[in-house]
Amino acid sequence: MAIDTAPFRIGQGYDVHVFGEGDHIMLGGVRVPHDHGVVAHSDGDVALHALCDALLGALALGDIGVHFPPSDERWRGADSLGLLRHCVALVGERGWKLGNADITIVCERPKVGPHAALMRQRIAETCGVDVDAVSVKATTSEKLGFTGRGEGIAAQAVALLVRA
Repeated sequence: MAIDTAPFRIGQGYDVHVFGEGDHIMLGGVRVPHDHGVVAHSDGDVALHALCDALLGALALGDIGVHFPPSDERWRGADSLGLLRHCVALVGERGWKLGNADITIVCERPKVGPHAALMRQRIAETCGVDVDAVSVKATTSEKLGFTGRGEGIAAQAVALLVRA
């Protein structure tokens, strides 16, 4: 078995949830008022789910479905910051830490900008990094596809891991 001597690892993640009934969605660990909720087994935070997948992917540890299967009732309604804490712990146990993360949320609504600073703060605190190591931004899909039609929300994340 080869010893991994790489000074860094990179992972990427992607998550999608369809809108459903509700009056808010969770994004980046922040309750964002909205005229819909999301259909999800946990709290459906696409930003944190994408980041979890990026962290797990950087170390070839599978995805959040492997670690938090929707068939397991323990995860029903779970706070995604807790899921992120678990993934950060797995990273640390293997001798790595988050260098930086870049998250893009794709939706027409709700507006992400007014909440981005608090999202960055919550994610940074959970990951044990400075807030300047976490980027949260948003884009629309110019009214194209499921996000453009307002049927759901998506997020992409990239994480750089460095030796702890």
